[in-house]
Amino acid sequence: MRAVLTWRDKAEHCINDIAFKPDGTQLILAAGSRLLVYDTSDGTLLQPLKGHKDTVYCVAYAKDGLWSPEQKSVSKHKSSSKIICCSWTNDGQYLALGMFNGIISIRNKNGEEKVKIERPGGSLSPIWSICWNPSREERNDILAVADWGQKVSFYQLSGKQIGKDRALNFDPCCISYFTKGEYILLGGSDKQVSLFTKDGVRLGTVGEQNSWVWTCQAKPDSNYVVVGCQDGTISFYQLIFSTVHGLYKDRYAYRDSMTDVIVQHLITEQKVRIKCKELVKKIAIYRNRLAIQLPEKILIYELYSEDLSDMHYRVKEKIIKKFECNLLVVCANHIILCQEKRLQCLSFSGVKEREWQMESLIRYIKVIGGPPGREGLLVGLKNGQILKIFVDNLFAIVLLKQATAVRCLDMSASRKKLAVVDENDTCLVYDIDTKELLFQEPNANSVAWNTQCEDMLCFSGGGYLNIKASTFPVHRQKLQGFVVGYNGSKIFCLHVFSISAVEVPQSAPMYQYLDRKLFKEAYQIACLGVTDTDWRELAMEALEGLDFETAKKAFIRVQDLRYLELISSIEERKKRGETNNDLFLADVFSYQGKFHEAAKLYKRSGHENLALEMYTDLCMFEYAKDFLGSGDPKETKMLITKQADWARNIKEPKAAVEMYISAGEHVKAIEICGDHGWVDMLIDIARKLDKAEREPLLLCATYLKKLDSPGYAAETYLKMGDLKSLVQLHVETQRWAEAFALGEKHPEFKDDIYVPYAQWLAENDRFEEAQKAFHKAGRQREAVQVLEQLTNNAVAESRFNDAAYYYWMLSMQCLDIAQADPAQKDTMLGKFYHFQRLAELYHGYHAIHRHTEDPFSVHRPETLFNISRFLLHSLPKDTPSGISKVKILFTLAKQSKALGAYRLARHAYDKLRGLYIPARFQKSIELGTLTIRAKPFHDSEELVPLCYRCSTNNPLLNNLGNVCINCRQPFIFSASSYDVLHLVEFYLEEGITDEEAISLIDLEVLRPKRDDRQLEIANNSSQILRLVETKDSIGDEDPFTAKLSFEQGGSEFVPVVVSRLVLRSMSRRDVLIKRWPPPLRWQYFRSLLPDASITMCPSCFQMFHSEDYELLVLQHGCCPYCRRCKDDPGP
Repeated sequence: MRAVLTWRDKAEHCINDIAFKPDGTQLILAAGSRLLVYDTSDGTLLQPLKGHKDTVYCVAYAKDGLWSPEQKSVSKHKSSSKIICCSWTNDGQYLALGMFNGIISIRNKNGEEKVKIERPGGSLSPIWSICWNPSREERNDILAVADWGQKVSFYQLSGKQIGKDRALNFDPCCISYFTKGEYILLGGSDKQVSLFTKDGVRLGTVGEQNSWVWTCQAKPDSNYVVVGCQDGTISFYQLIFSTVHGLYKDRYAYRDSMTDVIVQHLITEQKVRIKCKELVKKIAIYRNRLAIQLPEKILIYELYSEDLSDMHYRVKEKIIKKFECNLLVVCANHIILCQEKRLQCLSFSGVKEREWQMESLIRYIKVIGGPPGREGLLVGLKNGQILKIFVDNLFAIVLLKQATAVRCLDMSASRKKLAVVDENDTCLVYDIDTKELLFQEPNANSVAWNTQCEDMLCFSGGGYLNIKASTFPVHRQKLQGFVVGYNGSKIFCLHVFSISAVEVPQSAPMYQYLDRKLFKEAYQIACLGVTDTDWRELAMEALEGLDFETAKKAFIRVQDLRYLELISSIEERKKRGETNNDLFLADVFSYQGKFHEAAKLYKRSGHENLALEMYTDLCMFEYAKDFLGSGDPKETKMLITKQADWARNIKEPKAAVEMYISAGEHVKAIEICGDHGWVDMLIDIARKLDKAEREPLLLCATYLKKLDSPGYAAETYLKMGDLKSLVQLHVETQRWAEAFALGEKHPEFKDDIYVPYAQWLAENDRFEEAQKAFHKAGRQREAVQVLEQLTNNAVAESRFNDAAYYYWMLSMQCLDIAQADPAQKDTMLGKFYHFQRLAELYHGYHAIHRHTEDPFSVHRPETLFNISRFLLHSLPKDTPSGISKVKILFTLAKQSKALGAYRLARHAYDKLRGLYIPARFQKSIELGTLTIRAKPFHDSEELVPLCYRCSTNNPLLNNLGNVCINCRQPFIFSASSYDVLHLVEFYLEEGITDEEAISLIDLEVLRPKRDDRQLEIANNSSQILRLVETKDSIGDEDPFTAKLSFEQGGSEFVPVVVSRLVLRSMSRRDVLIKRWPPPLRWQYFRSLLPDASITMCPSCFQMFHSEDYELLVLQHGCCPYCRRCKDDPGP
């Protein structure tokens, strides 16, 4: 490192502080009471700034404001001692204060002291300057501290010291970092500015001054430094960091951060860092040795192993001695120091073994190898003399003497040629034995021989790279930097401060060898590195020259299997005794596209058939006819077929069809007709073909089907007798009537017809028909999958009425599967009950959803009230998809308030407070929550549900669900108004079958004093029970009523079980029966209010008030639950 003075100026007063403009273009400094602004490029004083009446001690450029934006005014805090210096962290969160009593106080931006650091010297070591490292790559904030105890120290933000104090031997007045934090500037009473690493290692002096240095700063993002002194001197320096490096073959060592050495493997790109913690002055590398010169010693490292890729170095020797030298070279057992005209050879223990005194200054030195302890050195002098020195020999050998000074040297691998670059940038190549100048080239700054090829060298200069092989002309290409090595196809280039391996193709010298038909030499050059195109050219040239060995190697490199197969076949033929080179060359020409030359060689070698085959494959039929034999029919057919192929390829399809038919190639003719849509020609071909020719007939039928001619396709299939393909044709063209007719005659195709038919029905929204079709085909799983998909879509689209219908259909489908497959009985019954429950929930929720979404409601308040209660009691813990508990509670609260159930309304509003409320309901719910507080805290008695078994009034909000709180009897609800129906379910005693129970009920034993006016209207669409009793019947003793008794207060539900006697006493008109198909049992219900009429749908077994059911059937034309039309027959 050296400092170059750029400009200097002098002010009238002491320079107290300096600050750069953030972009580095201007410099502002405090000199007495004045501020001076300088142009940093040339030191021009731009303007003096006045206005301060007293001395200015500190200046700074504003970057982001004067103080924190959160703080509206300047806050003041007391300190225990006089504050001499301060510095903010990078993020502006902490401020470090240096005090006169030797204490460092670290405070946050609010002024609160977080860390207090006491220096050992106390008040005898005032903290004169501090600075935080500006690098953002450091993991911790690092504070550099300079005190008048003549020490510099480093601390973390936590107050922990990093390393030990470093002695300075002078009083520091200023300390500052470079922009990226890699270096430190320090100045003070020693009247100079010193450069340190970020760890405090002194690297050198920036500039000596005539008085104390009070301030120094580095220009942002540059290597310029400004210094301000006590006597008013301002000095501006440029720091120049020289490159310290060494190279041996593919290993490159260079200095980094002034104190570290990085060794880079140029081939593998591996790097290893060696930390020396001192200024690295010189580096030398040779084989497994690495020498590093530090200010007071030389370290010699060696590799751990002999592995060429090993990058682990360890210290072998240390020479604790200060050396002054211009160049440093390391050998296996020695180090060589070069000082102007003198070379010294030292052992690794530091003992000087030999010394050579030269006639002139040494300009270049390089180790050229040799046995350990006997290595040879190539030395170039300023007077043009070039010498070879062996480290074990006192006498230097003069290789040659030229008139100009030596700049760069290199010796060929066999040590027979010497390349020299002189001070006139001329590259000169000599024969060492004869001292003859072989050639010279201008504009060269460095030269290197190829270590893998004796006759190749390269030299760089003027932005170009020059490559020379043997006696051929020089090949030139662009390249920036200096050539420092040449290994195979890799050229090692030093550009600015980094070295890189550049892959350079050796194309030019390879072609020079090819021009002289030197295939083996050209192959050797190609192995150093050429492009794939060059390899292919080498392969072709060698192939034409019949050098099959070289051609084979080259084709392997480009992975051309086609030519490798050709060479392999030629080699096999040669092994079998073939020696006709004309035939071999003809094959080569045909592969290369030189067809006429190949045909001539085929004819000359007596193989006209090969020429015929070649021209036929190439569609050169006119040339092929010249080689046609004496009317051989096979050859003629082959030629016609080939000609037809050619006509097809040149877009003459009709001519190709005629040729194919004449040659008997019906399949190819059919393919062309089909591709062009010629239906008439396809029919004509199909009718002419024999039915035994199945392949062309099948192809004809396939194309006719594609061309929308199913009738002709069916005719073709019938001709073939392919009934399965005929069925597929009817299915694909949706000709279901023909398919069904064929299925009746041939039942084995039932699955092939009904499964696609069901899928087609499902795609056209005819799902019930699709189900029937799936059932016919025995595909119940597909039927279930279709319904499940429809159900999920209905829920996702908020079509809850459809969802309920589909869930009901799913449940019935599961019941059918359970009946048909005993192995799945338990699983399917579980799904049956689950889907039945979901159907009931979605059927009820449909009314709630429509009420909350539509502006007008079609349901009475009582119905909405009942539905809300039913859903609230029936919802499982995991609410089904699509059902909103908010909408249910909102409807319940609103209708409860309207009907006088104020207590229930208040409960619903309270529940809503714990749920997420959509914005559109928020205002209404908040208003309802407030207004319900003004209502009485009780419910209207008219709304209280009654249990028809035990006559208990049940609360509107039942914790047990839809069962009686007293007898636990489940309530039976109307599927339209959701009122509790006056029905009680009863069970048969063990041993009574459903058929026996029906026969007993149908006996209708007459009871006295009963004017029975019960009517049962039964038709195909419904089962209606009308019960009318007179006053005389009241008080009659009914055996069923006696069965309703139970023990009050029991927690378990006790069902009503009837005997044969009770069944005989029942009237058929009082009983409703859900006749479930197997494996389910029938369910029996007894009406307890004969004057109220109840209707049960015979399909879904849902209960309705008769008036409601009749009205709904009139409106919709079907059952509102299962959508069974009124005219459909019952199950």
